[in-house]
Amino acid sequence: MANSGIQLLGFFLSLIGIVGLIIGTILPQWKMSAYIGDNIITAVAMYQGLWMSCAFQSTGQLQCKIYDSILQLDSSLQATRALMIVGIIVSIAGLGVACMGMKCTTCGGTDKLRKSRVAMTGGIILLVGGLCAIVACSWFAHNVIRAFYNPYTPVNTKFEFGAAIFIAWGGSLLDVLGGSMLAASCPRKKQVSKYPSMGSSRSGPPSSAKEYV
Repeated sequence: MANSGIQLLGFFLSLIGIVGLIIGTILPQWKMSAYIGDNIITAVAMYQGLWMSCAFQSTGQLQCKIYDSILQLDSSLQATRALMIVGIIVSIAGLGVACMGMKCTTCGGTDKLRKSRVAMTGGIILLVGGLCAIVACSWFAHNVIRAFYNPYTPVNTKFEFGAAIFIAWGGSLLDVLGGSMLAASCPRKKQVSKYPSMGSSRSGPPSSAKEYV
């Protein structure tokens, strides 16, 4: 029961993590305009994501524009896109593999050891997907920090972290945590003792002598 509970907990944590990855990838608030220096009071707040850039005006109007050409984008943004998409696809595949190997499902056969190994394989795939997303978020954050502290960057064009990157970070960590639980749920083989038990060693061979009254 404990092993099955760990598998269920890991499955749901990974599922929530994948949902967080998808939401974080779609949202445009990966970085937002920083309110420093002369940019403290402004009527427009700028947001930039992986797929579009948005301008939020003080009147409450939000205008977004999808990036026109992939080739015109920065190479780091293209790499972040690719890693996030790969992380989501790999995590979904790992969740499907883990679902077939869980004890509470019947789609993977009746062999418990084989199902546990399939669940462990799914957990390892989830770990790979979560690590891809963590690398993508950390790389994007590093570029934002480097541009923020660059003295040659104009004050009005400096950005800081938005809400979407934190959602993606949280989803990737949940994905890794759930994958770790699934990968660690494989039971060990029972070791068979090489020596006979004490009871069998003490008892001698059955006597073939006839008993006379």
